[in-house]
Amino acid sequence: MITRGSGILMHLTSLPSRFGIGDMGPWAYNFADFLVETNQDFRQILPLSLITPDHYSPYKSPSAFACNTLLISPEFLVRDDLLSESDLGSPDLPQDVVDYRTVQPYKEELLRKAFFAFRQKRGDPDYDRFLEENKFWLEDFALFRALKSRFDNRVWGDWPYEIRDRHPEALGFMAQELRDQIEFEKFGQFAFHKQWSALTDYCRDKGIKLLGDIPIYVDYDSADVWRYTQYFKLDESKKPYVVGGVPPDYFSETGQFWGVPIYRWDVLEQDGFGWWIERLAHNISLCDFLRIDHFRGLVGYWEIPAHEQTAINGRWIEGPSKRFFKAILKKFPCLPIVAEDLGIITPDVREVMREFEIPGMKVLLFSFGDDQPSNPYTVHNLERNCVAYTGTHDTNTVRGWFDTEASWDQKKRLWEYLGREAPEEELHWELVRLLMMSVANMVIFPIQDLLGLGNESRMNDPSLSGGNWKWRLRPEQLDEQIRKRLATMTALYGTR
Repeated sequence: MITRGSGILMHLTSLPSRFGIGDMGPWAYNFADFLVETNQDFRQILPLSLITPDHYSPYKSPSAFACNTLLISPEFLVRDDLLSESDLGSPDLPQDVVDYRTVQPYKEELLRKAFFAFRQKRGDPDYDRFLEENKFWLEDFALFRALKSRFDNRVWGDWPYEIRDRHPEALGFMAQELRDQIEFEKFGQFAFHKQWSALTDYCRDKGIKLLGDIPIYVDYDSADVWRYTQYFKLDESKKPYVVGGVPPDYFSETGQFWGVPIYRWDVLEQDGFGWWIERLAHNISLCDFLRIDHFRGLVGYWEIPAHEQTAINGRWIEGPSKRFFKAILKKFPCLPIVAEDLGIITPDVREVMREFEIPGMKVLLFSFGDDQPSNPYTVHNLERNCVAYTGTHDTNTVRGWFDTEASWDQKKRLWEYLGREAPEEELHWELVRLLMMSVANMVIFPIQDLLGLGNESRMNDPSLSGGNWKWRLRPEQLDEQIRKRLATMTALYGTR
């Protein structure tokens, strides 16, 4: 069970920097200091996953293990004598949003320069140790990335059959031909790991615990599916014949069609769930706690024929459930995970969470419907072993919800619950206070809610196919008033 404390949700991409995207540079440490100053215990981030240039979502990645090299700090590469200050130039990049199309080539060029300098140094025991400790996934990932470049970024299922089907002789030939690109990919992951290890050590030394995040599924066009085709429901041509999603519900008449391949849980179980255990171990090594997105898919999942256009014609299939968690517990006696259990959750999922004492999520913005007295997200119904939020990266901000989404009846219920008609400019603090007064052991606030920002500042709108994951903090927004008010409130309600 998690211990009582509060924290802030903000992904690294949202941090200030002069390089067009937040990273692991000075402001990552400044933000850790802000957390300490305001009596916070937790720092929550989105997945550290490597992103792809089509939509930049951290939940859609070419690897279940590799991390986002755009988060590498150029300033710290200069500090390590892998770049010069002149290499950084004077990038004309926006400071309030992430312009991925401009940032990606700029930062990749810097990383390549650092790679060339690193090779000139000839030998680094830390690098050798990193290669050995991550061999399980790194070799296939680096080769996959090099092959993607070699085959014009085509989906791996469309590669020449001898490469698609991993014929040893063909792979050996390509590995030799692409050795420079393969080494570059390995270096990028090492550079990330080095900077991330330093940042997490800094946070932990100051008493800040990290809550990470992984999606339950992996993308079809990933190193993992290419390497472990036996673990996924693929046809003879190595294409998915069924895919994942969620059925129609209150939020969508056609459900959600994700298009991700479905696990062959029977084969994974025969192998002792080894791939999943390695995946969890790797991600837990990066953070103190791990949120599993779409947790219910581990108990039962919605399987959709791949030829469908929507999620309507899917069916529920039983997942590995308790057998999976019993295997996981042998590796992690104290399971450091949080379940994303939002939406319609069936009793079998609740039973698994209770048996293994896995905390779920409670979102305050969902509590002001006509079922408010019995709503599980209402403050008086919260339980200790949960993580309570004002909102999440997928919801609107408190102010955005109030201004653009809340009905008059929802606003009226909110005012009645507060006991007064609070001024709109104070509304976000009122909801922060409500959660801090609750019995929830962990309360997390998106940074946008602490700042009282509106709809334009939300991180992700799932109904939109583009324009997400771009919001960034401006340094002046963490002013003295915010710092004092948050520190005082946290101390008052004993969440630190």
